[in-house]
Amino acid sequence: MMHCRIDGTVVSTVCHPSLKGWRLVICQPVDDTGKDQGQPVLAIDPFHAGLHQHVFITTDGIGTRHRVHDDRSPLRNMVMGIIDD
Repeated sequence: MMHCRIDGTVVSTVCHPSLKGWRLVICQPVDDTGKDQGQPVLAIDPFHAGLHQHVFITTDGIGTRHRVHDDRSPLRNMVMGIIDD
């Protein structure tokens, strides 16, 4: 699990079939104080978190692939919840 901030969404006209219909977001990992930690990652977002909201994501590729019903999906991250302040 990683604590992240939503920095934007990704829009694509061509994507892997397993990602069609899913909202993809850019997640910037942050520490407990909100300071950036490392490089941003992509994640599917079933909760529709807003821009700059803090979320926690799972990096469990198997769980994410199970959620999109495709064992060959290239994405491994998924928003698991929105952190309430």
